[in-house]
Amino acid sequence: MAPAPPPSPATPSPLVPHDAASAYGGGLPSSTPHTDAELTALLGLLTAARPRIGTVVVGHSRDAASRASAAAFVAAWSAAEERTVHATVDWPETAASWLRPAKRFSAWEPDAWVVAAAPLGWAQMSRRLRQDTTWDPARTYGFAALGDSRLPALTGDAALQGMRGVTAAGGVWTIDRGWLVRHLPPPASDAP
Repeated sequence: MAPAPPPSPATPSPLVPHDAASAYGGGLPSSTPHTDAELTALLGLLTAARPRIGTVVVGHSRDAASRASAAAFVAAWSAAEERTVHATVDWPETAASWLRPAKRFSAWEPDAWVVAAAPLGWAQMSRRLRQDTTWDPARTYGFAALGDSRLPALTGDAALQGMRGVTAAGGVWTIDRGWLVRHLPPPASDAP
């Protein structure tokens, strides 16, 4: 009789380790209401993208600010005839695994995903997305609350590679090799 094969190693949990999450404790911001400049910049970022973005899936935390930001984006995006929102998915800030919302968020194959959330909940959700779905962070756009330099540290260097978003003032941020890089908004035009 042949010996039994060695047990396969357990898949590591995608959850942010408790000590890492608690190290940031109250230091990570909550979601904040979006600004007009923020929503305008986010819409501009998506409409300027090439190849053209027509379909999106929107995800958000369950707090009031994230819900309102997601709803404002959905209304603005859907106002154009050639744009479609396939689904809107929400998730809690704390959960046992985030597997169900991750599967709903990634069930469609949109041109892009749009996220309105607080950093810790999004860190948990994005780690689950990277481990268990075909979600692509380079096709993901976030509101200002996610433009926190501690977010890539919580998720791991590669988990959010290429994700982009906007600041409350209308600037742009990008996650590149574990760093959050902020770009200033374009100067106001003096032309009439």
